[in-house]
Amino acid sequence: MTPTEWMVLAAGAGAIAWVNWYFFVAGRGTAVAAIAGVPGGGTGSGGVAEVTIAVQGGYSPATVRVKAGQPVRLVFDRQETSSCSEEIVIPDFGVKKFLPAYEKTTVEITPPKAGRYEFTCGMSMLRGAIVAEE
Repeated sequence: MTPTEWMVLAAGAGAIAWVNWYFFVAGRGTAVAAIAGVPGGGTGSGGVAEVTIAVQGGYSPATVRVKAGQPVRLVFDRQETSSCSEEIVIPDFGVKKFLPAYEKTTVEITPPKAGRYEFTCGMSMLRGAIVAEE
C-alpha cells in the first residue's frame, strides 16, 4: 500500500472510532432532581421533582438521578430541527412523545423502584437514563 492509502485507512479508522465514542461512550453530565439533602435538584409544584433536559445533538444532562417512588417531571427543551431528536421514547413507562423544534415538552413519570430506566430518540441514536435511587 502507498503512504496515501495508509493515511486514508487511518483517517477512516479514526472517524469510526470517534463516531462510536460520541454515541456510545461520551457522557453529557448528570443532574440530581430533588433527592433530599442533595443540592442541584429542583422541585416543581405538588412535590414533583423537575429537571430540564436540553436536546441538541444528544441529551444534556444525559443522566438524571431521582428518588424511587417520587413523581418526576422531565422537561425536554429541544434546541434543534434534526429529525433524529424529534421524538422521545421511554420504553419502561410506555412513553413515546413528539418533541417540537425549539419548544419545551413535559413528560411525567414515577419510577416505581430503584433502577436504571433508559430513554432514547425515536431512532435510538441519542441515549440517556433516569437512575432511581432509594
